[in-house]
Amino acid sequence: MRQCTAVTLLPPPEHVVRNAVPGEPPEAGYVLCELAERHTAEHAALLWDVDASREGVWVRWNGGGSGGSGSGGGSRSGERARLAGLAWCAAVDARSGDACGLFAGHPSAHDFDVVDPTLVEMDAHLDGHPDPADGP
Repeated sequence: MRQCTAVTLLPPPEHVVRNAVPGEPPEAGYVLCELAERHTAEHAALLWDVDASREGVWVRWNGGGSGGSGSGGGSRSGERARLAGLAWCAAVDARSGDACGLFAGHPSAHDFDVVDPTLVEMDAHLDGHPDPADGP
């Protein structure tokens, strides 16, 4: 299953902006939905994991991409993005033993069954091309 292609621009939090070095404002950054395409809930991207609480901090948003909430290529900055601490999904891939890297109760396939379409295209392009690091 292919990965959702929704992106959103996540502005820096106000407290970070207020405490920034004068003349060096923090930049906004884009996040890409990590769920499978055609999911039926908010988009989601992991920001960081918190070992102490055994959960991840996720940004969730609506609109844009190939999820259930729109078909555009992205979304507007500040579009009701919210942060949420969510426990990890307990599923494990029987083939590899890898744990699912999504949150518990996620609305789509487990991440080990989701393929990033950009990486697929890169692999196809590079297939048969020698690695420059291997030398002549």
